[in-house]
Parts: sequence; structure tokens; C-alpha cells
Amino acid sequence: MKSAASDSESGSRRSPFPQTRGLRGEAGDESTGKTPAVSVIVPFYNEEECVESVLREILAAQPDAEILAIDDGSRDATWETMRAIPGVTALRLTENRGQSAAVYAGLRAAAGDICVLMDGDGQNDPADIGKLVAAVAADECDVACGRRAKRQDTWSRRAASRIANRVRRTFIQDGISDTGCSLKAFRKDCVDLLVPFNGLHRFLPAIFTRAGLRLAEIDVNHRPRSAGISKYTNWERALRGLYDLVGVCWLLKRKVHFPPIERG
Repeated sequence: MKSAASDSESGSRRSPFPQTRGLRGEAGDESTGKTPAVSVIVPFYNEEECVESVLREILAAQPDAEILAIDDGSRDATWETMRAIPGVTALRLTENRGQSAAVYAGLRAAAGDICVLMDGDGQNDPADIGKLVAAVAADECDVACGRRAKRQDTWSRRAASRIANRVRRTFIQDGISDTGCSLKAFRKDCVDLLVPFNGLHRFLPAIFTRAGLRLAEIDVNHRPRSAGISKYTNWERALRGLYDLVGVCWLLKRKVHFPPIERG
């Protein structure tokens, strides 16, 4: 595990704002009466071919976790499929708003103390969730970011990713070598730091680093896509990334980071 701690004072972040308990309410999981320790948030968009296998694999790897499947306005049978799986909390954006919107909606709804993000295309391995959660729970870091040790993408995709990472690090020193890996874990308090915008999911390490959180990269498994197709070409990703980079640079300089708030 590679640490990427910031220059700010170390220590786990605690939100200055009262926390909501997500869809489960104060009572936690209705079936057990307990608040889940971990919430796994998985966005899907037109993934009817793999949604069931992905969710069932997560359930097997994390049987005690809250599993939030977010349908980003799919036009296929993704929504119907995820709703039929016991043990999964299904949410649906009635209109397609992009991966970042789906991720943010899931984070706001999550009831767990630790939130885990992963892709819905099956390339992230649910068996790795435990490693990231353990690092955060043990206070080894505030944010655990997966790093794909052996990427199972095409040569062109890997080359585009290396260039994008190099450009990003030139302008934003987030200390992360693989921001494209969706597998991340952090405490629910960290959601307060986020502002929803298209492309948010690509800049989570930068936002968290700027806020003074301690980041660590952990090697994770990466698998070839077994079903469905990528929603973006390399060229589309590059244009979106450059456009978002300008906005994120501004946001990081201007965003207010609240200190602890006292009440009289």
C-alpha cells in the first residue's frame, strides 16, 4: 500500500455537519435493526447483460454490507433486473445524468459508515473491497484508492490513460497514479466535501487531497469486460477530461472547507 498523505494535519476527518442515515433511516437496516458498517455504491447504465452477475458477486463478497445499485436512466432491462435481486437497494435516476450523478446519488443515500465505490461493468473485483475497507477502518488512511496492478484493457485505452494521468498530475497534485480506477473507500463524512458535477468521479482524489485527507493506493485486481461495451471512446474521454480539468482547478482553489463548528 502506497501512502499519499497531504501536508495538512493528519487524522481522520469528522464532518462539522449533522449526518443523515440514508434511505434506511435512524433504525438502520429494516431487516436487522442495525446500521450497516459498509455501503457499496455501484452505478449502472444500460448494463442488462452483466448487472445481475455483478451484484450477486458483490453480495457474496460483502454479505453484511448495504448494496446500493443506481440505474442512471437506462433504456434496457437494467432497472427491472436490479430490482429483482434480494438484498440490493435499487435506486433509479429517471433521466440519464451520467456516472457522477449516479455515484453522488448513491453516496447521499448510503447509510453505512464507510462508503465503497466500484464500477458496474464487472472489471472491478468485489474480493478487493475488504482490503480497502480494512485500511480505512484501521485509520491507516482516510481514503483508500484502488490501483489496477495489471490492467486488462486494450493497448490504446492504457496509453490514453497514462497520458491523461500525466496531464492531470501536472495541474493537480493529488498523489494518485491511477485515478481511473473506480474502486475507492472512504468514510461517509467525506461526502460533505463533494459538489455534484459531471466528471466528479474522476477527480475524487484531488478533492479529498485538497481537503487535507490522507490517501493511500492499494493494488487491486482488474478484469477484462465480460459483457456490454464502454460508453465512451478514448477521444471523448480526453475532451471531457480536459474540459473538466479547467473547472476542477478553479473549484479546488475557491471551494470552502469548513472547520469544526461549535455551538453556543
